[in-house]
Amino acid sequence: MTHANHNMLLVDVHAHLDIDGFEELGGADKVILESLHAGVKTIVSNATDIESSRKVLEICKKHPNVKAALGIYPTHCLEMIEQGKEKDIDEEILFIEKQIKSGKCIAVGEVGLEYKEVPINDSKKEMQKNALRKFIHLAKKMNVPIILHSRGAEQDTIELLESEGMKNKKVIMHCFSGRKHLVARVRDNGWSFSIPCNVNRSLHFQQIVLDTPLEQLFTETDAPYLSPTPGTVNTPSNVKNSIEKIAELKKMTKEEVANILYSNYQKYFL
Repeated sequence: MTHANHNMLLVDVHAHLDIDGFEELGGADKVILESLHAGVKTIVSNATDIESSRKVLEICKKHPNVKAALGIYPTHCLEMIEQGKEKDIDEEILFIEKQIKSGKCIAVGEVGLEYKEVPINDSKKEMQKNALRKFIHLAKKMNVPIILHSRGAEQDTIELLESEGMKNKKVIMHCFSGRKHLVARVRDNGWSFSIPCNVNRSLHFQQIVLDTPLEQLFTETDAPYLSPTPGTVNTPSNVKNSIEKIAELKKMTKEEVANILYSNYQKYFL
């Protein structure tokens, strides 16, 4: 453990600490404590469905450095609507609103649109959009960040956010894979990108870093997924590798980059 880590405040705005995947590292609790030692001051653990939200809240109770983002992942929204359980989505939104009011939840996420993982058609797209609209309204009403998944649906996600009056609001594009003109549109709308650990080898994410002011960037891991080393379990500690790569691309020191990104976190989330 180098001393340098402690001059840097690190933050992971997108991990999944409630899901299986950390067993070979001794479990999520151990991973959380190790990331704290590595200088990760804050981890935002993103829920993916109703059960996941409850687990995330439990983890946050146990670990003060873990904060909750609550939401329902797009494919789960789609399933719920197809099963006639749209009312459950509405009830969950009220639950999340309550958690935000009581300070137990600091963001809406992981929500969005997913067109690659499931067979998709126009009516399924509409169902996902209807659910996402509700989460956008919640984030806007409560003035908290919304953390968005948009795989295969980048343009639709952007257009929906624009049509819901979200320009210059607290929008974070998680692991954004859209093309250059869409990256520019996100940036010009005043939104942010969370940059995953595979920035060390992904030219796409390196280009986003080069094209975007630091004030519009966050670091994320998506742990246990998207490890910087293929075939290994990702952990929040790996944000420091991302900071190194971003610093190299921006020709700045790691400390400067880490502190700007941490202050982005404070402006958006606190």
